[in-house]
Amino acid sequence: MVKIGDILKIEDELQIVVECNKKTVVTMGYINQSIISNQIEEFTFEELKEKSINLVGSISQELLEKAKRKMIFNKVEEFHDLFHQKKEFVSGENQLSYAGRIYDKDEMIALTDASLDFWLTSGRFCNQFETDFAKYLGVKYALLTNSGSSANLLAVSALTSPKLGDKRLLPGDEVITVAAGFPTTVAPILQNRLIPVFVDIDLGTYNISANQIEQALSDKTKAIVIAHTMGNPFDLDTVMEVANKYSLWVIEDNCDALGAKYNGKLTGTHGHIGTSSFYPPHHMTMGEGGAVYTNNPKLKMIIESFRDWGRDCWCPSGCDDTCNKRFDWQLGQLPQGYDHKYTYSHIGYNLKVTDMQAAIGLEQLKKLPKFIERRIHNFNRLKSNLIVLQEDLILPEKTHNSDPSWFGFILTVKDGSKVSRNKIAQYLEKNKVQTRMLFAGNLTKQPAFVTSEYRLASDLKNTDKIMNDTFLVGVYPGLTDEMIDYMSKKIIEAVEFAKL
Repeated sequence: MVKIGDILKIEDELQIVVECNKKTVVTMGYINQSIISNQIEEFTFEELKEKSINLVGSISQELLEKAKRKMIFNKVEEFHDLFHQKKEFVSGENQLSYAGRIYDKDEMIALTDASLDFWLTSGRFCNQFETDFAKYLGVKYALLTNSGSSANLLAVSALTSPKLGDKRLLPGDEVITVAAGFPTTVAPILQNRLIPVFVDIDLGTYNISANQIEQALSDKTKAIVIAHTMGNPFDLDTVMEVANKYSLWVIEDNCDALGAKYNGKLTGTHGHIGTSSFYPPHHMTMGEGGAVYTNNPKLKMIIESFRDWGRDCWCPSGCDDTCNKRFDWQLGQLPQGYDHKYTYSHIGYNLKVTDMQAAIGLEQLKKLPKFIERRIHNFNRLKSNLIVLQEDLILPEKTHNSDPSWFGFILTVKDGSKVSRNKIAQYLEKNKVQTRMLFAGNLTKQPAFVTSEYRLASDLKNTDKIMNDTFLVGVYPGLTDEMIDYMSKKIIEAVEFAKL
């Protein structure tokens, strides 16, 4: 009687038994002690009796596990092909989302692979992603976390560490930023009892008015924390010039701009710390997830500490005594030799990701260049189609010296136009074209921020303008030329409708 793991010679071909029940035997081709082919065959016992069969031996548990995983992956691929295929686009019937996840069987298989490990927390897939992502960015260190918002929290919190000495940020210190954006770019500033100083933005690029930064500084200013709006890099030449002149920290919120370049160098890598988000609408996804990256080894260790409960120990999960003096430290007011693994140098969090998320991210990272290419294509096609609306709408413009990696297509109603932003948005939504505002509009007007302590560097005239007159549509890789052209047609119609 054959059993799972047996190596059989069937009609001069070596095969291993991977499934066996009372009626049938399933085999996979066996090449050598480390390689199994994808050839799968199923035999009844009656069929086997009619063949020339010899029992050659049995395979290792390691190789058997590999074979069983292959079989499961084949089933996952079959499931994907049956139930995860894109639906045919029908104009006016299918919703054109502003963003969405793009994936295939590879991500589903990777997720299954990590699930079968049942490691559950950060492990081999996380380690590999951090290595590969750092290599993609061209930085020394990349640390995974559970969201882009957490990435921003870790980045700002890291700058408050006592380990930075006189360079640490203290409560009451000021941070240059903008009010036209996503709330969790600014929230970590307030959460660390720092004071955001809001500078206005430029219409067209929707990025910080870089020429206003220097006049916004005070003797309390210690950092600049701003995002590359909608994948369009901000003026990094001016920002870094001011930062270097006044010894300011720079955090680039790169959550909407992964793959964008400024002067040929990827955004997120010009300042001291960069952050990314892997939430489904972004350039790549792992469901929930984010990353913090830097070239500074001290900042890397501080960020890691804040992410991992605030502990001083840097041992990976499941490892002990990496420093070779686990019981020789004396920190704070702890007794000499207190276990370094349970010594805490920061008021930290637990903001790690699971290996299941990282496994998806590894497959997405391979597709990222194609994703970015398609975003740029969709943006350019949409802009070409909408040139006819320049009399009423401000079309988006890329920053000088930049190569954007577009997250969305921003449109603003011009002053003096009879067009209503809300009427345009309502018309588009009615016609299955999803719209979004430029996130929070003006953060200082939001309920959560009206009572917060902040300083205005100017009257935020343009920020108020986008709050009242700006909207955006998508350019994500799931949009085909047919979809972009339909979207363009409906936007043109919407502008005419909004004039009525």
